[in-house]
Amino acid sequence: MNPHHNPDGGVSVLRSVAALRSYVAAARAGGRLVGLVPTMGALHAGHLALLDAARAECDVVVASIFVNPTQFDRADDLERYPRDEARDIERLAGAGCDALFAPAREEMYPPGFATTVHVGEVTGRFEGAVRGAEHFNGVATVVTKLLCACLPDVAYFGRKDAQQLHVIRRLVSDLNIPVRVASVATVRDSDGLALSSRNELLTDAERLRARAMPDGLAAAAAALRSGERDAAAIAAAARAAMTARGADVEYVAVVDPGTFTPVEHADGDVLVAVAARVGAVRLIDNETFAPAAADATRTTDTSEVATAA
Repeated sequence: MNPHHNPDGGVSVLRSVAALRSYVAAARAGGRLVGLVPTMGALHAGHLALLDAARAECDVVVASIFVNPTQFDRADDLERYPRDEARDIERLAGAGCDALFAPAREEMYPPGFATTVHVGEVTGRFEGAVRGAEHFNGVATVVTKLLCACLPDVAYFGRKDAQQLHVIRRLVSDLNIPVRVASVATVRDSDGLALSSRNELLTDAERLRARAMPDGLAAAAAALRSGERDAAAIAAAARAAMTARGADVEYVAVVDPGTFTPVEHADGDVLVAVAARVGAVRLIDNETFAPAAADATRTTDTSEVATAA
């Protein structure tokens, strides 16, 4: 019997790495497949889609909630990040999650902690350039710690954070971590805005301005449909649409979806990534397009899973 099983059928809450490892070991002893859904809490339908994907493939689903301080470039952004563990646990229970790993900061970064995981030059572009070189170091380090603490069979991440997903796939492959990384499509609200924990910080007026994100992606798609293949022109179309909606655009990137390197011409599939501030809230989004198709239809992620060598 699983020593951390909750007899009431609720979510088992684990606070230490030792408890997490014990829980997963008991699950594995029964020959069950374990899925991990790492989050920073403030759960919404996008997170629930990750849990649904894990539930469909795995016998045991573990979620983690840890607002990782090392990936925030601004102290005020870290402080304002929404937190409501009780509500999150209710949502996890409703989604059929079996266990929650919710460590304190000291559990993840004990006194004397001195190791950082750095994943190549891709981390210095776009999000890394805006948020600082330490942002992706923080992401890579905490994800490595979570994967090594749990060692799930599969870990689930959303495609909305496309650059982050690329970094995670790279570190899993480079470090031979025996985990399969699965990606799940972005979940959008009725107005096209990608679901994000930060959305709840928007005022009603800012929410209207936040439609700049899907507007920008729609403008990029329209440019591609018109036959435009110059990446700079595609980016300019997206930027103009976002600015017209009232967003403070930080970047529009047109990149190779497999390598996340910028392209000059959209001759094959391209990923268009956008970032902007609306008031005090920072938002990101992306879509992958197939310019070769007659209508530049949006493609699925052709590299949905990556397995460590």
